[in-house]
Amino acid sequence: MPSAMEGSKEGEGEILLYEEAEDDNVSPTDLSELLKEGTKESHDRAENTQFVKSFLKGQIKKELFKLATVALYFTYSALEEEMDRNKDNPVFAPLYFPLELHRREALVKDLKYFYGEDWKEKIQCSEATQHYVDRIHHVGQHEPELLVAHAYTRYMGDLSGGQVLKKVAQRALKLPSTEEGIQFYVFDNISNAQQFKQLYRARMNALDLDKNIKERIVEEANRAFRFNMQVFDELDKIGRSLTEEAQDRGFPVHDGKGDLRKCPYYADKLGKAGAGCPYHAAVALAKQPLVQLILVACLAVAAGAVAWYIM
Repeated sequence: MPSAMEGSKEGEGEILLYEEAEDDNVSPTDLSELLKEGTKESHDRAENTQFVKSFLKGQIKKELFKLATVALYFTYSALEEEMDRNKDNPVFAPLYFPLELHRREALVKDLKYFYGEDWKEKIQCSEATQHYVDRIHHVGQHEPELLVAHAYTRYMGDLSGGQVLKKVAQRALKLPSTEEGIQFYVFDNISNAQQFKQLYRARMNALDLDKNIKERIVEEANRAFRFNMQVFDELDKIGRSLTEEAQDRGFPVHDGKGDLRKCPYYADKLGKAGAGCPYHAAVALAKQPLVQLILVACLAVAAGAVAWYIM
């Protein structure tokens, strides 16, 4: 799920998805400034993905929002696992704020709200999300200094424009005012987001990193953007393949019986081979005028045969 820049207007003007450095007293060699300048192009591309533009206009459907929440769950589970692994590593330790930032438990609450207590049996990691997850695990285990790029890109964005998206989702999906379904965006242990972001950037700029490592972190941040954009594109394709009923009325893309993941139609939307869902194929076929005419004729013949038999 994207995180729009704070203070932006929903659906109009320029929307920035992720955090940018806002301090006036930064040095051009500070990591926060290098990230700001080095990811501008990625910012622009991510802002203009169709999924993000539609979301910011309030054109997000519940079924798609649920899948986006699933993607976030797997992403943050991987990120926070690797952050826990490296909490004492000097290249990352100053940025370890589990109480303030960690999102996994909040996402579990959201998944329970959308899928029920057996939510684990109803979700799976999509192909694009799995690539993202694999990269995070590789970085955490082999290049922990690059974990800075993934943590900064995600959490600072969540504290910025993520708060705009929270309001958009709550209104568009008619979610409860008590914030069920959007706990991901709620940071109960941060009283002042602006002050916390300043602290985070200061900690990041104070890391003992040479020029080469800083450049690699900027490169990794751009890579993180690409992973996010691939997830957005995957969600956009799923959104386009939803039936009209699912788009307009929030109906599921299945008949509601059995495991949704086992429906070939659902698997196909996730980029896997599979035929169309038999349920929806039958419904669509039955709506065709020629098919309806044939059905009427068959019923008439059947009725005549029954009448003849009774006589």
